[in-house]
Order: sequence, then structure tokens, then C-alpha cells
Amino acid sequence: MADSPAAERTLAEDEVRELVRTVSPRLASLPLTRVAEGWDNVTWRLGTDLAVRVPRRELAATLIRHEHRALPQLAMRLAAAGVRAPLPVVAGAPTSTFPWSWSIVPWLPGEHVLGLPRHRNTAWAGQLASVLSALHQPAPDDAPHNPVRGVPLRSRDDSIRSRLAELPPRVATPLAALWEAGLDAAPAADSVWIHGDLHPGNILADGDRLVALVDFGDVTAGDPAYDLAAGWLVFDAEGRHVFRRATADRYDEATWLRARAWAAAVSAILCHASDDRDDLRAVGFDTAAELISAAGSPAP
Repeated sequence: MADSPAAERTLAEDEVRELVRTVSPRLASLPLTRVAEGWDNVTWRLGTDLAVRVPRRELAATLIRHEHRALPQLAMRLAAAGVRAPLPVVAGAPTSTFPWSWSIVPWLPGEHVLGLPRHRNTAWAGQLASVLSALHQPAPDDAPHNPVRGVPLRSRDDSIRSRLAELPPRVATPLAALWEAGLDAAPAADSVWIHGDLHPGNILADGDRLVALVDFGDVTAGDPAYDLAAGWLVFDAEGRHVFRRATADRYDEATWLRARAWAAAVSAILCHASDDRDDLRAVGFDTAAELISAAGSPAP
């Protein structure tokens, strides 16, 4: 990853409050605190139960619209499986002073898994498997399209090989072998709803319970193997065993080979995370170690 892209639009607190006022004077009177800034959005906590997600660049406004489109269909499905998603309370439209889509969403309780020891995640590995089984259902023809998430591996071959080439050979060589095994596996038979960005920073847990999946900007119709790469991004060997065993009747061996290949690809990408994202770079190298140590086993 390159350095975080510069913001194309930055809103001060009073400007965000005015944006909220266009949809609800009552909500605009609540306390407003800036809590996070990512590549795509700035998040402001609104009162105790809500958050405002404001794009910081035009590309992110498209991702916000994807959430507006998909989450009304998916949030109830995920809730039935026991987890929450940031279903917009307000699907904010462009205004006379702000040109992009934006959202007011629930403030979801829980602890980000990013940075937690992997062994703690085993407790909810089976729950995540159930949630993904509920999510991975056929998507309609007009579902959001993401050109790089959940696509056939072959279409990303040149890009991923260039990432691998930038890693030390002791890491690049075994990851390349896993990527090639995924290329050789049978392609996905169906296109289903996928989260599209299922790494530890987008998973919330509360002790031994999975409580929420967040940041659905990359939601798309595609290969479920892309989400199943979480088996290596999130879990240790025991957790992966639980995760796969819980989906034994849902995904075939070819799907898991593609999932492992996607995990190798995401690992290579995260290993090059920018200097301001040491946490993601750590996930990249830790995932590479998990993949390499498990390479001799047929199960994830």
C-alpha cells in the first residue's frame, strides 16, 4: 500500500453538524466528536448511539452508496445470524455544500479484533462461519460491483505477483506457491454477496462473542473465497480448524484453495502498508507466517 491518499475534502465540526442538520435538527444538537480517519472516510461519533461517516475523497462516496444499496438487504440477514452491521439510519445525499453521499449509522459496541492475540478469536470462529454462510447467498444482477474483490484470481495475477516480488524470498516464494495453487483450482461456480474487506480491523468482538462486521464499502457480488481468506487473516491453527469444520457442508475444497490464495494475496498487500498503518503491516507479516507454517496441511 502507498501512503494514505490526501483528503480531497475536509469538513470541520461545524460543517459536519450542518450536514446532519439538513436531515435532522434534533440529531444536529447531539455531541459530536471526531474519532477516526481512514483512507476513505472520516468518522464522527454523534451522541452515544450514532456515528457520521463522511467521505474524504470522491472514490469513497461510491463506496458509501454501495453500503446504502446493500446493507438494507444484508443487515437483517446478519442479525438473524447473531451479528450487527452498520445499517444506515440516514442515507445522506449530497447537499448544496457537500457534493457526495454520506451516512449516519449506529455506533456499534465491541472491540476491534485488530491487534488482539489470534488465540482469543477461536471462541467465535464457528460463529463467523455461520455468519458468512448466511451472507453468502445469491446476489441480484444490480448488486454493487467491485473490480478487485471476489473476482477470478487470474484477473489479479499480474498485480499480486508484482506485490510478491517486493517481499523477501523466504516469504515471497511460499506465498507464490499458494497463490498458484489457487489459480489452478476450479473457479467459483456462483456469484454471491460478499463483505469484500474482511480483515481484523472490520470485525468487532465482545469477549468470546462476535458482535459486528463493519465497513461494507467493498461489498460486492463475487467469489465467497475472498471472505473465507479471513481464516488465515484472523485465526491461528486451532481457530482455522473450527472455522472450516463449521462450514464443512457449505464450501468445497476448490473454494478453500482459492481462499488460501486470496489470504496470500492480501498478506502481500498488507506487508506493504504505509508507515502510518503499522497495525495492518503487522497483520500482513503475521498472516504470511500462518500461511507458511500451515502450508503442509490440507486443512486451513
